[in-house]
Amino acid sequence: MRWCIGIITGEYLANMEDILDLYSQPKEQGIVRICFDERPCQLLDDVLTPIPPKPNSTKKEHQEYLRMGVCNVLLAYNIDTGQRHLKVTDTKTKTDYADFMQWLVKEHYPEVNKIKLVQDNYSTHSYGAFYENLPFEDARQLKSKLEFHYTPKHASWLNMAEIEFSALSRQCLNRRIRSKEVLENEALIWQSKRNFQSIKVNWSFTTENARDKLKNRYNEISKISN
Repeated sequence: MRWCIGIITGEYLANMEDILDLYSQPKEQGIVRICFDERPCQLLDDVLTPIPPKPNSTKKEHQEYLRMGVCNVLLAYNIDTGQRHLKVTDTKTKTDYADFMQWLVKEHYPEVNKIKLVQDNYSTHSYGAFYENLPFEDARQLKSKLEFHYTPKHASWLNMAEIEFSALSRQCLNRRIRSKEVLENEALIWQSKRNFQSIKVNWSFTTENARDKLKNRYNEISKISN
């Protein structure tokens, strides 16, 4: 687990406990718990053709490479079922976010009553993105179904989707990929394999753990408030 605490305020602690309490809740009928995140990926191509690997060795790549642009991976992880849903886009905008959430709900969770969505507080991750990019009725329906739970600033470690991105990077994207199409194909193959195995994140950090580990910070906040 990566820690990047920075300045802790009462709001930080409240948001942190909100996420941890959400994770510790038992599964509820008609309610889905989703962790969402997105990450830009740089596209790189070889200047010279790599030398194929020999037995007991890896292929040889020239240190120079060509920059082929950037694409964006959006990933939603269902913490109850161990299923992932990802898409690859050219950009990282409010439009991409709104389209992804509409696709997620309509294609994968049309019958659920509520989706509790854990995400960071990036400026595009807002209900306003729905109203700015979708028909008003669609935006209203999305807003009524999605319940936002924001991780505190500098606390991406609280988002299970970050763990999934770490696995994606290590198992799939840790090499030069020249185009969005190739990256998308590889990422979807990775997704299918993990979904078939229903691999779940084993999350054990609780609110009680946080209060013990950060007890000095809690005491500092309490002294300020008193």
